[in-house]
Amino acid sequence: MESSAVTRVLLVRDNPHIRTAVRVGLESHGCNVAEAPSAEDALANYRDVSPHVVIVDVILSGIDGSELCRRLRAGSDVPIIIVSARGDTENVIHGLEAGADDYVIKPVDAAELHARIRALLRRAGKSTGPAQQVFGDLEIRPGAGRVLRAGVEVKLTKTEFRLLCELAAAPDKVFSRELLLDRVWGYGYFGDGRLVDVHIRRLRTKIEADPANPRHIVTVRGLGYRLDG
Repeated sequence: MESSAVTRVLLVRDNPHIRTAVRVGLESHGCNVAEAPSAEDALANYRDVSPHVVIVDVILSGIDGSELCRRLRAGSDVPIIIVSARGDTENVIHGLEAGADDYVIKPVDAAELHARIRALLRRAGKSTGPAQQVFGDLEIRPGAGRVLRAGVEVKLTKTEFRLLCELAAAPDKVFSRELLLDRVWGYGYFGDGRLVDVHIRRLRTKIEADPANPRHIVTVRGLGYRLDG
């Protein structure tokens, strides 16, 4: 997305007062915010809003935020940010594995949310790089935004694709979680290493023949991750 374009945000929160305050805060940063009081409302109006990013509260009446992420992710690679008061590892991993790109712990102000939105969208475009990279049965086409395994196209989210391209840019190099946070999410100073771990796990389920014994994305204990060339 061009930096000069107005960012369309779909904000899903059931508390009307907090929802309005967040909307006003994001609008002060130049965003165009559509409000949804429930997951059901968000799903019904998603196509009309056509958001660049979705911000979802975990606790919603009816369908919860994690299930909303799963349903959105089934048909879209739109960046999703979960906002939650639950910061324990189990809940963070649950939200990220549902398909979220980022997980923010309350309280959070509009300025931080806007910074995270900008970081995600800055990284969401197609990567530049060689036309084609091949690692065994894995083929990466950075410029085209495509990944194939054994000749079959693999559907990745924008964040998963960016993460894979960063690893592929320097095969056999070990990338620390901190470096990947900075390169992929763009905000290492308030990032969370769990983001990297869960996205690596999601990537492995899509590109590895045996995710439990990965051939391509290897864990280097105590250091980080490496894409074997």
